[in-house]
Amino acid sequence: MGIGLLGQKLGMSQLYTEQGEVIPVTVIQAGPCVALQVKTLDRDGYEAVQLGYKDKPKRLARRSERGHVANIDSKRQKSAVANGVELAKKAECEPKRFVREFRVPVEGIEVGQSFDVGVFDDVFAVDVTANSKGRGTAGVMKRHNFAGQRATHGVKKCHRHLGGTGCSSYPSRTLKGKRMAGQYGATRCTVRNQKVVVIDKENNLLVIRGAVPGPTGAFVYIRPTNKLPAPKHNKWRLA
Repeated sequence: MGIGLLGQKLGMSQLYTEQGEVIPVTVIQAGPCVALQVKTLDRDGYEAVQLGYKDKPKRLARRSERGHVANIDSKRQKSAVANGVELAKKAECEPKRFVREFRVPVEGIEVGQSFDVGVFDDVFAVDVTANSKGRGTAGVMKRHNFAGQRATHGVKKCHRHLGGTGCSSYPSRTLKGKRMAGQYGATRCTVRNQKVVVIDKENNLLVIRGAVPGPTGAFVYIRPTNKLPAPKHNKWRLA
């Protein structure tokens, strides 16, 4: 499985095929991303590439974030150099707002290397991970699609309530995992096997079929799917 990209959800739209079939799509600003760190088996115990997306103003970045992407003079650094310690290579770029790792083979990848939406040229479908929309504390009808109570026959001012939760004399308690009201949304979600429809290299746009988690403007983590083998022809691919 090849390397993926980080991006930002721009919103949803729809496209039409040559046969007149409508396709619901999500538009994602995918990249460009910079390789901030390359982790190797010898040094870190596993292989991975750490990518960063979207510049963060220096006035908002902590010193540790600035030092992660560029060399900053410090007593510890000077002491390490004096003792003959080789410093890790830096990407020499601006601090990034969104940083994530991709566990892929790192051969041929260097710190500071840039990746754009072209990495998905031969990709049929992708998995997209993001934080879902936060809906706060919600009741069971909204959170779990319960039907609620009846509108008549003795039901008074509790039409949207949960109803009974007990288990009678045995086991005389509410079982763990019972669906109830509570925090809804704002959790990490992944949609899998979303078909790639359009790749716009000029504007770094990735258009995929269907919806992805999160509100407009949410940061997303995109990687080639490993759910199914790629077919010989992608009927949804338009460009």
